[in-house]
Amino acid sequence: MVGTLDNVIRPMLIRMGADLPLILILSGVIGGLIAFGMIGLFIGPVLLAVSWRLFAAWVEEVPPPTDQPEEILEELGEIEKPNK
Repeated sequence: MVGTLDNVIRPMLIRMGADLPLILILSGVIGGLIAFGMIGLFIGPVLLAVSWRLFAAWVEEVPPPTDQPEEILEELGEIEKPNK
């Protein structure tokens, strides 16, 4: 009973400190517990949170705007030309 409550309450407390979805933290706790045992209870959510943040930063990354669209169009034109 205590272990089950711990698996539910711990993610809620971790979520207060981190701005991550509760289901992500809960899956990190359970997955870490299954994969690494008791130490995974702490390692699982941390690894999942770091992975989540890295993925979110990668997805939100916007390439810098260019001032020379003609150069880009020329490069694209060279790529699309068939080699003879």
